Amino acid sequence: MSTNSRENRQLSLAVGPVGGAVAWLLGYALIFLLAAPEIEDSPIQQIIEVIQGDPATYELVGWTFYNAHFVDTIFEGIPVFGDVARNFIGGDGFSELLYLVPIGLLLTAGVAVGRARGAEELSEGMVAGVTVMPGYLALSIAGVFLFRIGMEGVRGSPDLLPAIILAGIVYPIVFAGLGGVLAALTVGES
Repeated sequence: MSTNSRENRQLSLAVGPVGGAVAWLLGYALIFLLAAPEIEDSPIQQIIEVIQGDPATYELVGWTFYNAHFVDTIFEGIPVFGDVARNFIGGDGFSELLYLVPIGLLLTAGVAVGRARGAEELSEGMVAGVTVMPGYLALSIAGVFLFRIGMEGVRGSPDLLPAIILAGIVYPIVFAGLGGVLAALTVGES
Protein backbone atom coordinates (compact mmCIF):
# COMPACT_ATOMS: atom_id res chain seq x y z
CA MET A 1 0.00 0.00 0.00
CA SER A 2 1.40 3.38 -0.92
CA THR A 3 2.02 6.05 1.68
CA ASN A 4 -0.52 8.35 0.04
CA SER A 5 -3.33 5.77 0.10
CA ARG A 6 -2.48 4.87 3.72
CA GLU A 7 -2.73 8.56 4.68
CA ASN A 8 -6.06 8.85 2.84
CA ARG A 9 -7.39 5.77 4.67
CA GLN A 10 -6.26 7.18 8.06
CA LEU A 11 -7.86 10.53 7.23
CA SER A 12 -11.05 8.73 6.17
CA LEU A 13 -11.14 6.83 9.49
CA ALA A 14 -10.66 10.05 11.49
CA VAL A 15 -13.52 11.88 9.77
CA GLY A 16 -16.22 10.11 11.81
CA PRO A 17 -14.91 10.70 15.34
CA VAL A 18 -13.96 14.28 14.47
CA GLY A 19 -17.44 14.79 13.01
CA GLY A 20 -18.94 13.45 16.25
CA ALA A 21 -16.87 15.78 18.39
CA VAL A 22 -17.77 18.74 16.18
CA ALA A 23 -21.49 17.86 16.34
CA TRP A 24 -21.31 17.63 20.15
CA LEU A 25 -19.50 20.98 20.48
CA LEU A 26 -21.86 22.71 18.04
CA GLY A 27 -24.83 21.26 19.94
CA TYR A 28 -23.55 22.64 23.22
CA ALA A 29 -22.81 26.02 21.58
CA LEU A 30 -26.28 26.23 20.03
CA ILE A 31 -27.99 25.31 23.31
CA PHE A 32 -25.77 27.93 24.99
CA LEU A 33 -26.96 30.61 22.56
CA LEU A 34 -30.61 29.62 23.03
CA ALA A 35 -30.69 28.95 26.79
CA ALA A 36 -27.94 31.00 28.48
CA PRO A 37 -29.85 34.31 28.58
CA GLU A 38 -32.74 32.67 30.42
CA ILE A 39 -30.39 30.65 32.66
CA GLU A 40 -28.49 33.77 33.73
CA ASP A 41 -31.70 35.19 35.22
CA SER A 42 -33.00 31.92 36.68
CA PRO A 43 -33.58 31.28 40.40
CA ILE A 44 -31.24 28.26 40.40
CA GLN A 45 -28.44 30.42 38.94
CA GLN A 46 -29.01 33.04 41.65
CA ILE A 47 -28.88 30.38 44.41
CA ILE A 48 -25.67 28.88 43.02
CA GLU A 49 -24.11 32.32 42.68
CA VAL A 50 -24.94 33.20 46.30
CA ILE A 51 -23.53 29.91 47.65
CA GLN A 52 -20.51 29.54 45.35
CA GLY A 53 -19.81 33.19 44.68
CA ASP A 54 -19.57 32.52 40.94
CA PRO A 55 -22.22 32.01 38.28
CA ALA A 56 -22.59 28.50 36.86
CA THR A 57 -23.99 29.35 33.44
CA TYR A 58 -21.86 26.94 31.41
CA GLU A 59 -22.70 24.05 33.77
CA LEU A 60 -26.44 24.80 33.70
CA VAL A 61 -26.35 25.03 29.91
CA GLY A 62 -24.57 21.66 29.97
CA TRP A 63 -27.42 20.20 32.03
CA THR A 64 -29.87 21.52 29.45
CA PHE A 65 -27.77 20.07 26.62
CA TYR A 66 -27.94 16.62 28.24
CA ASN A 67 -31.65 17.12 28.90
CA ALA A 68 -32.02 17.57 25.11
CA HIS A 69 -30.83 13.92 24.88
CA PHE A 70 -33.41 12.84 27.52
CA VAL A 71 -30.66 12.61 30.15
CA ASP A 72 -31.87 13.92 33.51
CA THR A 73 -29.87 16.11 35.84
CA ILE A 74 -29.34 14.34 39.16
CA PHE A 75 -29.19 16.32 42.39
CA GLU A 76 -27.61 14.32 45.22
CA GLY A 77 -27.63 15.06 48.94
CA ILE A 78 -30.74 17.22 49.10
CA PRO A 79 -31.94 17.22 52.71
CA VAL A 80 -35.34 15.58 53.27
CA PHE A 81 -35.79 14.66 49.57
CA GLY A 82 -32.59 12.64 48.95
CA ASP A 83 -31.58 12.31 45.30
CA VAL A 84 -33.78 14.12 42.76
CA ALA A 85 -33.82 13.80 38.96
CA ARG A 86 -34.89 16.78 36.84
CA ASN A 87 -35.22 17.68 33.17
CA PHE A 88 -35.38 21.41 32.43
CA ILE A 89 -36.98 21.03 28.98
CA GLY A 90 -40.75 21.12 28.69
CA GLY A 91 -43.35 22.10 31.24
CA ASP A 92 -42.23 25.35 32.86
CA GLY A 93 -38.71 24.92 31.42
CA PHE A 94 -37.23 25.44 27.98
CA SER A 95 -39.01 24.77 24.70
CA GLU A 96 -39.30 21.16 23.55
CA LEU A 97 -37.70 22.33 20.29
CA LEU A 98 -34.33 21.95 22.04
CA TYR A 99 -34.75 18.17 21.61
CA LEU A 100 -34.21 18.75 17.87
CA VAL A 101 -30.73 20.28 18.31
CA PRO A 102 -28.74 17.05 18.84
CA ILE A 103 -30.90 15.16 16.34
CA GLY A 104 -30.35 17.73 13.59
CA LEU A 105 -26.63 18.03 14.21
CA LEU A 106 -26.09 14.27 14.32
CA LEU A 107 -28.08 13.79 11.11
CA THR A 108 -25.93 16.47 9.51
CA ALA A 109 -22.72 14.89 10.81
CA GLY A 110 -23.84 11.50 9.48
CA VAL A 111 -24.55 12.95 6.04
CA ALA A 112 -21.19 14.77 6.01
CA VAL A 113 -19.23 11.67 7.06
CA GLY A 114 -21.15 9.47 4.63
CA ARG A 115 -20.32 11.85 1.80
CA ALA A 116 -16.69 12.23 2.90
CA ARG A 117 -16.28 8.45 2.96
CA GLY A 118 -17.99 8.07 -0.42
CA ALA A 119 -20.79 5.83 0.81
CA GLU A 120 -22.89 4.57 -2.11
CA GLU A 121 -24.68 1.61 -0.54
CA LEU A 122 -27.11 2.00 2.37
CA SER A 123 -25.03 -0.27 4.58
CA GLU A 124 -21.88 1.73 3.77
CA GLY A 125 -23.74 4.91 4.67
CA MET A 126 -24.94 3.45 7.97
CA VAL A 127 -21.43 2.28 8.90
CA ALA A 128 -19.95 5.64 7.90
CA GLY A 129 -22.52 7.53 9.99
CA VAL A 130 -21.99 5.32 13.02
CA THR A 131 -18.28 6.24 13.04
CA VAL A 132 -19.41 9.57 14.52
CA MET A 133 -20.12 7.77 17.81
CA PRO A 134 -16.60 7.61 19.37
CA GLY A 135 -16.11 11.38 19.24
CA TYR A 136 -19.62 12.07 20.51
CA LEU A 137 -19.28 9.45 23.24
CA ALA A 138 -15.94 10.78 24.49
CA LEU A 139 -17.31 14.29 24.91
CA SER A 140 -20.57 12.98 26.41
CA ILE A 141 -18.57 11.24 29.14
CA ALA A 142 -16.25 14.21 29.73
CA GLY A 143 -19.18 16.63 29.89
CA VAL A 144 -20.77 14.81 32.84
CA PHE A 145 -17.70 15.69 34.92
CA LEU A 146 -17.19 19.11 33.36
CA PHE A 147 -20.78 20.15 34.16
CA ARG A 148 -20.79 18.87 37.76
CA ILE A 149 -21.61 21.42 40.46
CA GLY A 150 -21.04 20.80 44.16
CA MET A 151 -22.08 23.16 46.93
CA GLU A 152 -22.87 22.76 50.61
CA GLY A 153 -23.04 18.95 50.36
CA VAL A 154 -25.42 19.02 47.39
CA ARG A 155 -24.15 17.97 43.97
CA GLY A 156 -25.77 18.29 40.58
CA SER A 157 -24.69 16.78 37.27
CA PRO A 158 -26.03 14.92 34.27
CA ASP A 159 -26.83 11.30 35.14
CA LEU A 160 -23.70 9.35 34.13
CA LEU A 161 -25.14 6.05 32.88
CA PRO A 162 -27.88 7.60 30.67
CA ALA A 163 -25.31 10.16 29.47
CA ILE A 164 -23.12 7.31 28.25
CA ILE A 165 -25.89 5.12 26.86
CA LEU A 166 -28.38 7.64 25.48
CA ALA A 167 -26.31 10.71 24.63
CA GLY A 168 -23.02 8.97 23.87
CA ILE A 169 -24.10 5.77 22.12
CA VAL A 170 -27.79 5.60 21.13
CA TYR A 171 -28.17 9.12 19.73
CA PRO A 172 -25.10 9.03 17.45
CA ILE A 173 -25.74 5.46 16.29
CA VAL A 174 -29.38 6.16 15.43
CA PHE A 175 -29.23 9.70 14.07
CA ALA A 176 -25.73 9.85 12.56
CA GLY A 177 -26.30 6.35 11.16
CA LEU A 178 -29.52 7.59 9.57
CA GLY A 179 -27.59 10.59 8.24
CA GLY A 180 -25.08 8.21 6.66
CA VAL A 181 -27.95 6.32 5.01
CA LEU A 182 -29.30 9.64 3.69
CA ALA A 183 -25.84 10.39 2.28
CA ALA A 184 -25.87 7.07 0.41
CA LEU A 185 -29.40 7.68 -0.86
CA THR A 186 -28.47 11.10 -2.22
CA VAL A 187 -25.01 10.25 -3.56
CA GLY A 188 -26.01 10.97 -7.17
CA GLU A 189 -27.78 14.22 -6.32
CA SER A 190 -24.75 16.27 -5.26
